[in-house]
Amino acid sequence: MTPDLLSSLSLSTPELILAVGALALLMLGAYSRANTTTTVSGLAVAVLVVAGLWTILSTGQGNAYGEAFVQDPFARFMKVLALIGSAVTLVMSMRFAKAEHFDKFEYPVLILLCTLGMMLMISANGMIGLYLGLELQSLAIYVLAAINRDNLRSTEAGLKYFVLGALSSGMLLYGISLVYG
Repeated sequence: MTPDLLSSLSLSTPELILAVGALALLMLGAYSRANTTTTVSGLAVAVLVVAGLWTILSTGQGNAYGEAFVQDPFARFMKVLALIGSAVTLVMSMRFAKAEHFDKFEYPVLILLCTLGMMLMISANGMIGLYLGLELQSLAIYVLAAINRDNLRSTEAGLKYFVLGALSSGMLLYGISLVYG
């Protein structure tokens, strides 16, 4: 590996922790025979805490991936806020899941992917990075809106949010094309 790639990977370690954690938890939930909703939720909170601690304790600043990714004190602060908000959301939803018998292991994985999209948007230094982070977050939220397939209102909400997101994404891309010519 080149030194430039290593420095880029070291600056984006919290995002890599979230991505690898989300994939590992998805495989754990998919290939486990027992109901692993509480286990996956607890491990997702642990992944968020580890990413948050890494973000707080890291001192690296600068740009990565050819000036497409920015790591500075403001980006670290906003990332920590996003990670705290996601961890609190997961902890609060674990109680709700127990009370309502809502056993879907995909929920915490989607929260991790949504948080990853937020963190990519926070560190984006260009429009393409912003768009990719926005789409990663939006796709996870579409699924979260319609995750309760037994409820007609949940399915309707997911479909409406998908249509609204597709239209707004198209408008954003059109605006970006106008800015860049």
